[in-house]
Amino acid sequence: MGEIKATIELENYLDKCLFDDEKLDKSAVRSWKMKALVDTGAVMLMLPQDVVEKLGLRTIRTAVVTYADERQEERKVAGGLFIRIGDRETIANCIIGPPNSEALIGQIVMEELDLIPDPRRRTIGPRPESPIYASLKMK
Repeated sequence: MGEIKATIELENYLDKCLFDDEKLDKSAVRSWKMKALVDTGAVMLMLPQDVVEKLGLRTIRTAVVTYADERQEERKVAGGLFIRIGDRETIANCIIGPPNSEALIGQIVMEELDLIPDPRRRTIGPRPESPIYASLKMK
């Protein structure tokens, strides 16, 4: 089966809030749209450093990430990100990847948006039992 890519729409959440409160013009909301690899082996969303900088996201902490080849590396985590995939949206943090690296959609975003990958169709979408709203487990 081939890889799954999805279009993600990103906005600086603080900018979005200021726009919603009519304190910022829509044209000033820092945003970005891009393709990202759906990676069921990744826990978090990872965005390239250059995209994080364009969005003006703030670094909030450092985390140790483990790659598929078992290498470990300290990476910065940025916060204040509004993300939309299809009709679903949430607020998230992201690992800051190297500049111009591939964006990865990890398990946290997929779980929160209640999206599942369909390897045969090479798409990501809502589970059949929750087509309109995300259905989140609380047990």
